[in-house]
Amino acid sequence: MTPDRLFAAQEATWPPAAATRIGPWCIRDGQGGGKRVSAATAEGRVTEADIDAAETAMEGLGQPALFMVRPGDEALDALLAGRGYTVVDPVAVLAAPVARIAADPPPVTAFTVWEPLAIMDELWAENDIGPARRAVMARVNGPKTALLGRQNDRAAGAGFAAIHDGICFVHAMVVAPGHRRQGTAVNMMRAAAMWAQDQGATDLAVLVTEANGAARALYASLGLENVGQYHYRMKVPQMA
Repeated sequence: MTPDRLFAAQEATWPPAAATRIGPWCIRDGQGGGKRVSAATAEGRVTEADIDAAETAMEGLGQPALFMVRPGDEALDALLAGRGYTVVDPVAVLAAPVARIAADPPPVTAFTVWEPLAIMDELWAENDIGPARRAVMARVNGPKTALLGRQNDRAAGAGFAAIHDGICFVHAMVVAPGHRRQGTAVNMMRAAAMWAQDQGATDLAVLVTEANGAARALYASLGLENVGQYHYRMKVPQMA
């Protein structure tokens, strides 16, 4: 699984509202959908003048200047650091063969459905997945599904999965606080893998910040392994 294939699947399964090529950049219009759909990425060698152009383009979109730094972007990373950009949210890409995770969850504990149910929108909203991020899911072309987790006869979790080039990415996984550490997320991931397997996907992947130890432990328990990483750089406002 090459980095290019991984990042292409990440983009296709969680897409920006629009993407424009400006010089060496891909400039994304995120429309409030979060860092992944708003960050600029370099597609070639970058100069100081190119960074100026990217900053202007993102300002024109009403977005703060935000750059995703991927493996191979070491020169860009140094340029941004020299301009006062701070590392934010280092992210690990975790993946495993679908067959390693696919298994029927216990009865009535996890379901796949599209369109999302109203209770799923409520669960996302309660866990900081607002309308702008839910709009990202609606933009996805190709196979996709929402994930509903149930625990103790109640809706307990929600997630989203989509497939590109044989890779199923799971995004927007949330579990209500009162239902955590009871297997809800495991059941949802197994349901996602079963769905992905039925769709012909060969691999399942997730994105998790390095600081999220609980999520990293969950995914490790399912056999997902670190296959890539990236981080963002942005200018963090200084305290007065």
